[in-house]
Amino acid sequence: MGKKFIKFEFLLLFAVFIIATCGLVYELVAGTLASYLLGDSVKQFSFIIGVYLFSMGIGSFFSKFFNKNLLNTFVEIEILVGLIGGLSSVVLFLLFESVASFQFILYLLVFVTGFLVGLEIPLLMNILKDKVEFKDLVSNVFTFDYIGALLASILFPLILVPKLGIMGTSLFFGMINVSIAIALCFVLESELKKSYFLKAKAIFSFLVLLTVFIFSENILSYSEGKLYGENIIYTNSTPYQRIVLTHNKSDYRLYLNNNLQFSSADEYRYHEALVHPVMSIAKKADHVLVLGGGDGLAVREILKYKNVKTITLVDLDEGMTKLFKTNKVLTDLNQNSLNNPKVTVINTDAYIWAKSSKVKYDVAIIDFPDPSNYSLGKLYSLNFYQTIQSILQPDAAIVVQTTSPYFAPKSFWCINKTVMAVFPQTDAYHAYVPSFGEWGFTIAINGFNTTFNTVNRKASGLKFYNYQFDRFNYFTKDMISNEIEINRLDNQILVRYFDEEWGKL
Repeated sequence: MGKKFIKFEFLLLFAVFIIATCGLVYELVAGTLASYLLGDSVKQFSFIIGVYLFSMGIGSFFSKFFNKNLLNTFVEIEILVGLIGGLSSVVLFLLFESVASFQFILYLLVFVTGFLVGLEIPLLMNILKDKVEFKDLVSNVFTFDYIGALLASILFPLILVPKLGIMGTSLFFGMINVSIAIALCFVLESELKKSYFLKAKAIFSFLVLLTVFIFSENILSYSEGKLYGENIIYTNSTPYQRIVLTHNKSDYRLYLNNNLQFSSADEYRYHEALVHPVMSIAKKADHVLVLGGGDGLAVREILKYKNVKTITLVDLDEGMTKLFKTNKVLTDLNQNSLNNPKVTVINTDAYIWAKSSKVKYDVAIIDFPDPSNYSLGKLYSLNFYQTIQSILQPDAAIVVQTTSPYFAPKSFWCINKTVMAVFPQTDAYHAYVPSFGEWGFTIAINGFNTTFNTVNRKASGLKFYNYQFDRFNYFTKDMISNEIEINRLDNQILVRYFDEEWGKL
């Protein structure tokens, strides 16, 4: 009898560990998927964590109304959590393009999952309350709960998403949830009523999840095909973003977290406008720094200046730079720039790297994604530009990708005003890129010994930029915004501007 009880208690406490691990994974999956599809990762994770914890509280409250067949109820809920949590990412991917109320479905799934998880812990404590001393019961349950949560939070970014992807991760943990239910059905068969019925439901649920898991890549390809409307030729989930490459006739397009980064049909316009004004005005261009730009397209343009000695590219995502170093289609596009002996690629956070860099650069080209969340917003802050200034030579030149002055004028002029607060000379310009519309840039000089109309060097073979800077820095009235603040780390006003302006489109 003693051994049987120990086995009973251990299995239920192990179930707590699995519940906590799987529950947090479902929460992280929902947050990550929401940030991929809806943007603004800070807001999405904040809302999802809040809804999940609230729903757990509601579930805990309603657990007091369950008084009969507690062990059967616990197993039933374990099966439900596995099914709903496991299939949640599949449902969300499939419905994103076809359902208007996508966010409602997202939060409904988060709520239902949290509600069921919230039911389980109190039910488990009620099952064990007459068999374990109260202080030991509470201590053991919460110990297993917190250890499970820690394990999930470590595994999710380091192993699960890179190896299994978002969809595969939720399905895998759904199977783990249901596996615990199956184990309970067989090991505690004598404690359960109609255990054969529970076994059948648990095994059927596991087979459903396993089948969907086996075909998850096909499902993901189908859902992304609907989302992008183009032939998808490459996908990869890195610890930082979802990379999708599409092909339509002669046009290749790169998407990061559902946002278009470039179209091969017109990317030369963007990258020539980004690189050549700053390269032409700098007093020297021996040592060039590129922050972001992991596709190597800006580096391709820099290499057109034969006197450049070194190019240092700092990009957070190794998955991105590796792709553009090895994929034949993409190395043709960037002319194998990232494998050039002049180029050093560093995969790390640019904010941290800049603070520790001891090298002084002649030119800095900042090509980060748009400031759609606070982790990106810090890379457009006053503090960051002050740090960049400290690693630039006197009279060095810098350019910053500054989003669209037409669609987001507040965001554009906020970045410009922030750069202006640091550098002695600052100007702004824009270029028309068909894939994006009007796109803007901020350019600055770290001194007074050159001007924006100076041309110290030229590259040959350009298709768009003509070294006549004045033609690019005229702004019409609908691209001007004056009532803006400087973007500081402690206010991140830029992210609010960006969300407000792009959220209307």
